[in-house]
This record gives sequence, structure tokens and C-alpha cells, in this order.
Amino acid sequence: MFPIWATTIIFSSVYSQNSSMFLEQGMVLDRRIGSFSIPPASLSTFDVISVLIGVLVYDKILVPVARRFSNKERGFTELQRMGIGLSMSILAMVSAALVEIKRLEIARELNLTHEKVEVPMSILWQIPQYAFVGTGIVFTYIGQLEFFYDQSPDAIRSLCTAFALVTVSLGSYLNSLILTLVSYFTTLGGQTGWIPDNLNEGHLDWFFWLIAGVSLINFVIYICCALRYKYKKAS
Repeated sequence: MFPIWATTIIFSSVYSQNSSMFLEQGMVLDRRIGSFSIPPASLSTFDVISVLIGVLVYDKILVPVARRFSNKERGFTELQRMGIGLSMSILAMVSAALVEIKRLEIARELNLTHEKVEVPMSILWQIPQYAFVGTGIVFTYIGQLEFFYDQSPDAIRSLCTAFALVTVSLGSYLNSLILTLVSYFTTLGGQTGWIPDNLNEGHLDWFFWLIAGVSLINFVIYICCALRYKYKKAS
């Protein structure tokens, strides 16, 4: 079970972007809608909304359809559910990277590269990346808890379930480590770096592509581990 557990740490690292680099990206997007100014942190609401909608869609639509084909009561196995969630994390980072590419393109066109200002591109373009993360939570975290509860030995079932939740904090620590390493190596020799104070001069998109690439490699490793896993026989 340990390799399965380890692969979910990367997902938690993607989830931590909601409170880190997604906010930094939102700060340099146009936050105005009419006379209102949207705080970047408020877009995490769409993360919550996507979780609520995702749970309903999963229980009312996906499970009944999957049940017809798989003949399983839950429709999907826990590992299948987690795998879908991990794929959502990749889409979230790809979406964030594409938004950043477009934002930097607009900044260059308007000669805003060396100015620490907002770019006239609506912050609402961030909604898909938050929605992908929220959808991933529905599949990954819930599937993870079910997996550890069902597959762990009866004597340490509570411990294993709690151990599954440790991935959230480890993902945050991993994100901090990646940010530190990226900041260090991309500023060697006096370079501006990927994530400078003025994001219009940086390449936050490259950081998002990096996380997307790591998530893709992690997904491949997860598939290999999931295919080799032998489910515990019901007692």
C-alpha cells in the first residue's frame, strides 16, 4: 500500500497551489467585474463548488453507469477513482500554464513586461484550474480514504486511514521545497528567474509546466503500482 500512498503526495502538492501560486497568478490578472474587485483567494470558492457538484454527479450519474459495465456495487474500484483524480491534477496544471502563457503574451503586446501591474485579462480564466482541482479531490481524497480503510489490516485500520491524510501536509512541504529549488536554480548568475517579484518578467508558466510534468510522471508510476496491486480478500 505504501507506493499507492506515496503517489498521492504529488496530488496534494497540486492542491496546495490553490493557496500559493494560483493566488500569485490571480494578483496580476484583472480582478474587476463591473464595479466590484474580486480578491484572488475568493476563486477557491469554485474549488468547493466543483467538489459539491462532483459528488452529486459521481453518485447520481457516474456510479450507476459504471455499475452496469463493471458489475461492482461502487461502480469504480478505489484505485480507479484515485487514478481519475490524479489525471485531474494534471489538467489543472495544464490549464494554469495556458492561462499564464496568454497573460504573458498580453503583457508583451501592451509593453507591460517591466511594469509590476495587472494585465487586462479577466481573473475568471482561472476558474477551470480551480474546478479541475476540486474534481480531483472528489476522486482522489475520497477514494484514498476508502482504499486505506478497506485494504488495511483490521488491527491498524484507524492508523492507516489517518496516515492517508498525512499526504496533505507532505504535499504542502513538497510544494515549498520545489518552489525553493526553482527560485534558487533559476536565479543563478543574476537571472530574473521563473518567479520574480514582478511576474510579468518571469515565467510562472514554466513552473506550472514543471508541476504538470512531475504529475504526469507520478501518474505513470501510480498506474504501474495500481496494476500490480492485489486487493485484500474479504474475510
